[in-house]
Amino acid sequence: MMKEALLIIDMSNDFIHDEGGLTSGKVGQEIVPNIITLANEFLEEGKEVIICMDAHEENDEHFAIWPVHNVIGTWGQELYGELKTWFEENKNHAQVTYVPKPEYDAFYNTNLEEILTSKNVDTVHLSGVCTDICDFLTAYGAYARGFHTVAQSSCMATFTEHHDVFLQQMKNIFKTEIR
Repeated sequence: MMKEALLIIDMSNDFIHDEGGLTSGKVGQEIVPNIITLANEFLEEGKEVIICMDAHEENDEHFAIWPVHNVIGTWGQELYGELKTWFEENKNHAQVTYVPKPEYDAFYNTNLEEILTSKNVDTVHLSGVCTDICDFLTAYGAYARGFHTVAQSSCMATFTEHHDVFLQQMKNIFKTEIR
């Protein structure tokens, strides 16, 4: 029997908190309750929830392009606000997994595909930030590996004006279902 998984992408202090290094700010903060509600629904229905978190070394080459963010072991890389509380309460749950990621695509140089395959997941739901960067490229990573993708639009945000454009691109290019 195949299953579904919710990916919670990059909901860190650096991407969400007002004082984060590369923050989406209020638009990111506003989706937190939606993500928690969806994550709880997934757990109640026996589905997987995977936290996919940007993880950079102090001198990472990303910092030539972007401000310093999500340095491993820092406050900035920690889950933001109520998501951190939710994770602390659920991290020992068999259906909750944490996957650090070095790149935009949560599948690139991680064990995410192996985790999903071992749990018989065939459908990946996307949530988190940023719609036009990590969410979009993770949708591609999932699509390229044969997973069906669902974008949970009320659980996604970005710091640009391209949220809707990239949701449509996911639909057109990766056959992503938009909810």
